[in-house]
Amino acid sequence: MKTIQERIEEHIHTISEFTATPGNGTTRLTYSQEDLKTRNYIKEKMKELGLEVREDGLGNIFGKLEGTLKDGPSVLIGSHFDSVPNGGAYDGPAGVVTALEVATLFVENQLKPKYPLEVVALIEEEGARFAGGLMGSRGMVGALSEEEFYRLKDKEGISTVDAMKAIGLDPTRPKTRYPKTMKAFLELHIEQGPFLEERDIPVGIVDAIVGLAQLEVTVEGKAGHAGTTPMDRRADALVKAAELIAQLPKLAVEEGEGTVITTGRLNVFPNGANVIPDRVVFSIDIRSGKEEHVQNVIKKVKDLLDCNRKNGIEISVEQSLYIEPKLLDEGIKEMIKETCNALNLEYLSMNSGAGHDAMVLSDVTNVGLIFIPSKDGLSHCPEEWSDVRHIANGVQIYFEVAKRLTEAE
Repeated sequence: MKTIQERIEEHIHTISEFTATPGNGTTRLTYSQEDLKTRNYIKEKMKELGLEVREDGLGNIFGKLEGTLKDGPSVLIGSHFDSVPNGGAYDGPAGVVTALEVATLFVENQLKPKYPLEVVALIEEEGARFAGGLMGSRGMVGALSEEEFYRLKDKEGISTVDAMKAIGLDPTRPKTRYPKTMKAFLELHIEQGPFLEERDIPVGIVDAIVGLAQLEVTVEGKAGHAGTTPMDRRADALVKAAELIAQLPKLAVEEGEGTVITTGRLNVFPNGANVIPDRVVFSIDIRSGKEEHVQNVIKKVKDLLDCNRKNGIEISVEQSLYIEPKLLDEGIKEMIKETCNALNLEYLSMNSGAGHDAMVLSDVTNVGLIFIPSKDGLSHCPEEWSDVRHIANGVQIYFEVAKRLTEAE
């Protein structure tokens, strides 16, 4: 029989093969063929465990180990399985694999939970295909309406509905899940930062997740020939966008207390080497552990944009995502700490600088989130790597916590 570590390694390796960029990291966009291959693998493993498998109208996957309490709320455990372009093999899948292994231990030990245990694999956490991110969890809790979901399109103009249908998913199925059907949600994630590795601590217990806002800015100017349009008669959208982006970092620095701001996506139109750009669309990501800092920086950004609407330049801004900082459940944190102590695992209490599905689900149920170390603190790149021993620690922690939450015997 394979060990937990061997099974984890096999899962991670297999899922990493489902990428659109072999040899250059993991690219697994939502509703792509790589998504389809991954979801088929996850569903197959759920069925091998005897779990009741279903997909909702978003494409989230659920594998349920029924409890003895009729219609009892479930203890959910899992993470997401999409990726950023050219990302790593552990961001998301490590949490899904942990959930599969916890369910495996329930089955192997013939445990009978009073409350159901559900393995969940969530879609579009990264927002790499459809803007905003955290789409699977936001849709589950009703924070993304049916109308908003149907309006979403990727950069190729393909809608969520058409993309779902292309891989055989049914967008007409129910999307929202009632809070009363969820007793708790547990998520394991790689840290994506350096602190655990630098301190040689195997487990991070997350106290709170930072708040974040995502803005989309559109700068419009006027197209013209690169050789025949005088410099003093140009309304160059890219030059103006560059000026604006260059001023953003100081807004976060001035706000302080760990506030950060990032522009990670920029699209230039018409994108010709000899054409003055007439439109530029770029993203702004703002994060802080305090809501007031996020709000202050949003206002500063808008003030900056207002001051630059001149000389033939028009600027508009839309807020595509806003999530308040979230404190996680004290009771579950205590369970995790007690379990770490019992397993002789050192832990560090910490905040999360990244957004996770746990922060969305914390609005409707009790949530626990643990981190495992990331090699060199790297993530969202092909070099992303975490030790399977640390993932196995997470499996043992959540197995014990899940037993308590499901009241398994």
